[in-house]
Amino acid sequence: MISIKQLSRRALARTTVGLGVAAVAGALATSLSLTAASAAPVVTPAAASHDGSFTFPLKLSPGIKACVPHLGGFVTITPGSQNDVMRVTVFGAPHNADFDLFVIQHPLKPFGVSWYQTDVNTNGLGFGQATVQGVFDVETFSVSPGGSTTFPPTHQYHIGLWFNDPNLPFKLGCEPGATTPVVTPFNGEQHAGIQALNTSQFPDNAGPLSRVHR
Repeated sequence: MISIKQLSRRALARTTVGLGVAAVAGALATSLSLTAASAAPVVTPAAASHDGSFTFPLKLSPGIKACVPHLGGFVTITPGSQNDVMRVTVFGAPHNADFDLFVIQHPLKPFGVSWYQTDVNTNGLGFGQATVQGVFDVETFSVSPGGSTTFPPTHQYHIGLWFNDPNLPFKLGCEPGATTPVVTPFNGEQHAGIQALNTSQFPDNAGPLSRVHR
């Protein structure tokens, strides 16, 4: 069950995106080429800049191109002296939709060790952005020396984005043959939809975060 506090957080984020979309679109137009048909940014497979930032696209998850044909996104990670800033952009998404971003061990099933980072909420144009700060580089890892779960130091070099509401991809026809929505644990309530975007264009054990260095 989603609390009023969580609903307010998502609503505020969506409002902020709506107010800033014109400014963001202008910035994108100056730094990225745009397709005439969809005005979606065209991002090179991976690009490093003079300040050490690394930008890479997000790839549609398997089997959903027909239901969200214009969905895409990209991530820019800027390393700092103590940690990194990760900026996530989503475009061509369902309007006013909520997504959840994870740093993950494997880009596709079974995903492996996964770390919840942020919500990404789209506005009425299907555009959304989020910025998070943490360690998103070659040193990113999780470890559990003991307790209810035990595992050794494990790097997480990939990014995955999930539909927050399992009903949305089901209604869009992203789950052909399913009689009920597919539910996954990839949101704060552990009741999310299927994966929408990922970084599977990179090797399984050498995701984009492995290319970022502080």
